[in-house]
Formats: sequence, structure tokens, C-alpha cells
Amino acid sequence: MDRFQALAVFVAVVEKGSFSGAAAQLGLSRNMASRHVMALEDHLSARLINRTTRSVSLTSLGAAYYERARQILAELAAADREASLQSLTPRGRLAVNAPVAFGTRHVAPGLKAYRDRFPEVEVELTLNDRYVDLVEEGFDLAIRIGRLADSSLIARQLGEIGTSLCAAPGYLEAHGTPRSPADLARHDCLGYAYAANRNLWRFTGPEGDVEVKVKPSLWSNNGDALTAAAIAGCGIVPQPDFLVRDALLDGRLERILEGYELARLGVHAVYPHSRQLSVRVRTFIDHLAGSFRPPPWSIP
Repeated sequence: MDRFQALAVFVAVVEKGSFSGAAAQLGLSRNMASRHVMALEDHLSARLINRTTRSVSLTSLGAAYYERARQILAELAAADREASLQSLTPRGRLAVNAPVAFGTRHVAPGLKAYRDRFPEVEVELTLNDRYVDLVEEGFDLAIRIGRLADSSLIARQLGEIGTSLCAAPGYLEAHGTPRSPADLARHDCLGYAYAANRNLWRFTGPEGDVEVKVKPSLWSNNGDALTAAAIAGCGIVPQPDFLVRDALLDGRLERILEGYELARLGVHAVYPHSRQLSVRVRTFIDHLAGSFRPPPWSIP
């Protein structure tokens, strides 16, 4: 016997005054409604309802039992409503991982707006430039830039970032400005330590795709460090636009080889396939997607 179903039928019979009325309300046959109440009476070893061919009436025990059953069903309905409301209202801890420079510039500044809207969410933002294992390290989602390789994660693209090849005016004055990708072999280059192909730079130009093997004289695992080194005149660097936008706009860096395009980088929010998309994760991803339109890193 389904105790809650039996209680619901019993209460409906009392309130409708008949088995047929209760059956119609609950979408049951009259016979099934009667069987539910009989099963409840068998479970209690007591009669709850007096039945005649024309009406039903409560026994004294049934009257007391009805009051308690009605209260139980009302509390269950209230609990269901509360749980449903909580499932729609983001609350609790949200662990987010993002690259250092991108997280500092474009994730952290938007946290106030998100928490103003959802104050019951506690955001824990961790910044590093390595690929974290979301499940092993307990992250709800991560922001990743570039090509995605992990098929165990669900991804939503939030935007796209261009890549600029640039150098300081002083470096170009001292060493000359490259006219083609092949010229890079004779220049000081700056390399990102976590790049998939550290010594191979790929361009799309007038003659199609071009690959150039470079030998960077300086490596770093941090984009801001590479930008600072380029501004200081250490060499030529390919950088996502969000890292070099300000330096390009104020003249500390200059774009070179503008006829040759470096790969554009996707910005993705990723979360584990094995986890249900919680309202916290969904609302945070929606918040980021909205804040990245139009892209705040684009260069006029």
C-alpha cells in the first residue's frame, strides 16, 4: 500500500462525501479509490468510514484520523512547495576556477553584480593557469580559453577572443619589423609555457595556413608576465587580446604582421558531465555570458 496515496484518497472521500467524487478528483476509478481506503483500514485494523448505498460517514476513530491525515498532507504539500522554491533559488557554495589574468580582469569584477542578484550564493573563485580536474578538486565549473580537449566535460561557449602578435616600439626600432612569419626565426620571441605547441606558431595569411618554428628566448606560465616582458622590449609575443588591449591602445605595444591572423580562442564555461546542472551553475554561466556581450576585451 502507498500510505500517502491512501491518505490522499481517504481525505478526498471525506471532503467530497463519496468515493465517486474522490475518484474523479484524483483521476482514479471508484473501485480503486475504495480499495485504497480498505487497505488503509486493514493496515489500521479499524473502520474509518461507514458506507451505505447512498452516502459515507466517518466513524469516531475516522473523524480523529481525518484531522491528522489532513494535517500531514498539508505539511507534505508545504514541504514540496518549499523544496521546489529552493531548487529555483540559487544558494550555497559555488566553486569556480579560471585562468589568472582572465579571471582577474573579466570574472572577478562581475562577482558583485551576480551576488547582488543572488545574495545566498557563496562564490569561491580560484585562479591558476593549469588545467584542473574539476571532479577531483571539487570545482563546480571552470572557465577555459582555447581549444577544449576533455570530452568528459560539458561546455558552453561564452565568447571568442582574438590573438595579436605584438612587440614594443623600442624593440621594433632596434631589431626591425618582421614582414612575414618566416622573419620571426631571426627575432627574440616570448613563449607561453602551457601552450600545446610551444615552438610552433600558426598563422592564416594571403597564401593560406603558415607554420613557423620559433625558439623563444623567454618562457613564462603567466600571460601578464609575458606582456610586461614584451612592453619592456624583450621580444615579440602572441597574446590574447584581453591581455594586450590596453597596451595596444596606449601605444606601449604595436601589432605586427597584421595581414596574418593567429587563431581565435574560444571562451568556455565547463562543468562535469556526471553532475546535474544546478541552479547555481546555470545562473552563473548565464551571468558571464551576458557580461561578455559585447566582448569587453575587443580592440577597436
